Amino acid sequence: MARFTLPRDLYHGKGSLEVLKTFKGERAIICVGGGAMKRFGFLDRAVAYLQEAGFEVQLFEGIEPDPSVETVMRGAAAMLEFKPDWIIAMGGGSPIDAAKAMWIKYEYPECTFEDMCKVFGIPELRKKARFCAISSTSGTATEVTAFSIITDYSKGIKYPIADFEITPDVAIVDPDLAETMPKKLVAHTGMDAMTHAVEAYVSTANCDYSDPLAIHAIEMIMQDLVPSYNGDMAARDRMHNAQCLAGMAFSNALLGIVHSMAHKTGAAFADYGAHIIHGAANAMYLPKVVAYNAKDPVALKRYGVMVDYMGIADKSASDEDKVKALIAYLRKMNDDLNIPHCIKNYGLDSYPCENGFVPEDVFLARLPEIAKNAIGDACTGSNPRIPTQEEMENLLKCCYYDTEVDF
Repeated sequence: MARFTLPRDLYHGKGSLEVLKTFKGERAIICVGGGAMKRFGFLDRAVAYLQEAGFEVQLFEGIEPDPSVETVMRGAAAMLEFKPDWIIAMGGGSPIDAAKAMWIKYEYPECTFEDMCKVFGIPELRKKARFCAISSTSGTATEVTAFSIITDYSKGIKYPIADFEITPDVAIVDPDLAETMPKKLVAHTGMDAMTHAVEAYVSTANCDYSDPLAIHAIEMIMQDLVPSYNGDMAARDRMHNAQCLAGMAFSNALLGIVHSMAHKTGAAFADYGAHIIHGAANAMYLPKVVAYNAKDPVALKRYGVMVDYMGIADKSASDEDKVKALIAYLRKMNDDLNIPHCIKNYGLDSYPCENGFVPEDVFLARLPEIAKNAIGDACTGSNPRIPTQEEMENLLKCCYYDTEVDF
């Protein structure tokens, strides 16, 4: 038996933030990030709408990019003191992901972070509060997913929390918020969305319910991501829907080792001055993983069907040639979005450069542990091929040097 779960209500379209004034309850806590929602006036609007609905409102501000275990624990402590019956998470993937983990700890104070990371092992939520997610970026789709990514900085590892219990009750997908994204964020979140859709379509957990969402998301991203990056606001509005469709697909069909590798490399070199931003990591690794997965006959056929929908190769071509066309197309997207092709050329600012911030000797020294952690990531189990330690190390090397995957 399989399961397909989405938020009970999804409000979309310009101005949909206003639905907050219809919520019923007594106390709402709003979890936000570094200040963009406040600068552009959306936070004040959300507070005003909730107060109009009769809520006492408290803010939990300053959730950092790549939120930490410590931030989750602080937020949960604030919730335990305030006792909200609605948790409103607002902003990009980071504040929403953090708030999901806070929600678990708020409802079950004895739950440890290690308990949260047991895949599909979270007890029943909604005993104390319901959850509303309001996305401001067009990529993570965490407003509709059963996932949260939290970083343990003591280990330099990002951990996915996965359980249908943390699927939000309400998602608000208002493109007004996405129009405030800086250009680099448009690129990275957009390629995160593309990766979600591609991985969901070839995942071993794909189904008739997730496939149409994944395919249509790919079609929309092809049409709208680069124009959105170049300032077309109508395209940016459509991308906000496209990324949400991709999120609906992967929340149910799951992901693959592009995400496993991105989770385990993202913070692995933080002591050298930067993270490998999640969406950029996905963009760099996706063409390599497509080549690796295409050695599996079922995945090869599904890539071929995907390419037929994309219209980037002749339908009479072999599936192998269609995969080559897909890889070339994804690499061209990275070029158009100013994203590097490999870790070796990934600069501190995330832009392509001749010598990136991760030294070769450091990468090679940490490679075995990174590969081991990637294999153990929650996303690996639904990948079309389960790599051995040697294969994962070789795949990561291809992602470092931008070399061909021939295994």
